[in-house]
Amino acid sequence: MLKTLRTIAGIGIVSEAPPAPDATLRLREALQAEILELVGRALCIRQVDAGSCNGCELEIHALNNPIYNIEGLGIRFVASPRHADLLLVTGPVSAHMATALRRTYEAVPAPKLVVAVGDCGCSGGVFGTSYASAGPVSAVVPVDVAVPGCPPSPERLLQGILTAIRPVRADRDR
Repeated sequence: MLKTLRTIAGIGIVSEAPPAPDATLRLREALQAEILELVGRALCIRQVDAGSCNGCELEIHALNNPIYNIEGLGIRFVASPRHADLLLVTGPVSAHMATALRRTYEAVPAPKLVVAVGDCGCSGGVFGTSYASAGPVSAVVPVDVAVPGCPPSPERLLQGILTAIRPVRADRDR
């Protein structure tokens, strides 16, 4: 053991030099600054399940886990549409949820943004339009961004949310 320790002491620390910092890895800070610039505060989202199978909700919940950590970006979910900037709507709109979705949309203060999530929210999916389904979200309220997929990944959901808020900059610059 003593011989090994002497060898280590004689050689010293042998390791590679640390890599130089990479500014492109500071995506989180850049997104946080952009959201603050566009909205002026945290982006508040009200999620509405209009009749989905809960597959999209599982992916939406994944946005809050430590891997995606959207709260760290300045995006948070709220319980009241009166506090929301954006509606995140999943599922084909069932006949019973059409009125509730319209009322929720009307309760959101202007400017209102709506993101339809999943194949069902974008096109009605396999359910389409029937006696029990009003079809896609766009049949009930205006949609700004559609995020297809069954279900869409958390990355695609985050892309859809960021795509929805980016036109706000063009409106403010006018």
